[in-house]
Amino acid sequence: MVLAIDVYYRETFAKVVGILFNWKDEEPTEIFTTNIKNVEEYQSGQFYKRELPCILELLKEIDIQNLECIIVDSHVYIDNDKNFGLGGYLYESLEQQLPIIGVAKKSFFNTANVSFPVYRGISDNPLFVSSIGIDVETAIENVKNMHGEYRIPSLLKKLDGLTKS
Repeated sequence: MVLAIDVYYRETFAKVVGILFNWKDEEPTEIFTTNIKNVEEYQSGQFYKRELPCILELLKEIDIQNLECIIVDSHVYIDNDKNFGLGGYLYESLEQQLPIIGVAKKSFFNTANVSFPVYRGISDNPLFVSSIGIDVETAIENVKNMHGEYRIPSLLKKLDGLTKS
């Protein structure tokens, strides 16, 4: 099973949603939701400090022993020197026990060697896929082959909608 996680920030709390699925599924097998109060303020260049505690709180509700990997709506690395982004920090927080795949809508400057464009459907705009603990080619193929005919796989689009609702 794969777990995809997203966080959406409200005025007084963050809503964290995780969906459990198999790679080619059209619908999630299970949905997890939690709200987090006292969220860290956003710090430019240190997004992970705000988002990581929220993700770790949701993971307390999930048996991660049987997961193949976790997908985050972010990057694993923020530059070609492999300085960590959210995905890398999550991997370290989980003691390198679970692969992390970053699926981001925008690229970072100077990440051409660690974050790769993935074109889906007829879109001219790629997603940017990065990974740690799993071969990036495998991660790219899995994201490419997820259900849905548009740029964003249908389950990741559903996750985004659940997070914002």
